Amino acid sequence: MPTELSPTARALRTLEILQSRTAGVTADEIAASLGVTERAARRYIGILREAGIPVHSTRGPWGGYRLGRGARLPPVVFTEPEALGLVMAVLDGQPAAADPDADDLVGTALGKVIRALPEKVGRQAAALRVHASAAPDRYASRPDPALTSTLVAASAVRRRVLLTYRSESGNEWEAEVDPWAVVVRYGRWYLLCHAHHADAIRTYRIDRVRAVRETARRFEMPNGLDPVAALEENLGQGWAFPTRVVFEAPLAEVLPSIRPPMGRLEPSGDGCVLVGSTRNPTMYAQEWLAQLPHAFRVEGGQELRAAVRALATRFTNAVTDKT
Repeated sequence: MPTELSPTARALRTLEILQSRTAGVTADEIAASLGVTERAARRYIGILREAGIPVHSTRGPWGGYRLGRGARLPPVVFTEPEALGLVMAVLDGQPAAADPDADDLVGTALGKVIRALPEKVGRQAAALRVHASAAPDRYASRPDPALTSTLVAASAVRRRVLLTYRSESGNEWEAEVDPWAVVVRYGRWYLLCHAHHADAIRTYRIDRVRAVRETARRFEMPNGLDPVAALEENLGQGWAFPTRVVFEAPLAEVLPSIRPPMGRLEPSGDGCVLVGSTRNPTMYAQEWLAQLPHAFRVEGGQELRAAVRALATRFTNAVTDKT
């Protein structure tokens, strides 16, 4: 640690140490990191407290200093790679945040973070924001942050909710559900829940939720629940058009190529069979089946067979010589 650093600079370094150690850090450890005495380390803790930053201390062998939660948000210290990584992650998930002048909630928050950064790091982050071009994901959806926050909070305290939902076709209804988890999948936000009107697992797109009201009823989370795996499995069930695809290759060989929403892969003789459903047979044929590296035969349903036949005809015509 250079000796010319001021007490203020060392206090900020102390803050950075506290932010990186959620379990607490002793005065000796702070002193060793700063290259100062234990007495000086305690003085820097005092400077932080005078600035309104809540630093709590506990005694004993497992004690130490840790940041508390207070009314005032303490300064957040980022390294240059951390700051640039944060900006990149925001732009990747929310391309509209790239425009500082756009009326975008996430973009406004990103601007505040950049302005709070030290000059050198902030300059790099601002340049990345201005000059990087982000292409929006046409499949992504942006749910209302307040509704999403309400669902996450209800899930955390295990409270049942009443939600108003509007389907893709425009039908609207109210459902009483146990909000098990909020899951982000390929740019879309889903609520994985148990719907009491159907007594079944349901997945709802949160951007289609119109209202949420928490109830006084509590619920128990299923033991061993893997929210991502449960969501993936549920997305392949209950759609209008059945699917059945047969493979001659063994299940272990085919399984790594199958996305869970495509259905359930089961052994069948020397090969295996994929059984599921879809709301869009054309998409199922073009974006899923056409990408598989294994030979297959579509046995059902009729809509999927028609979609595969149309795709095969289209490709055949593309390479047929016209005479």
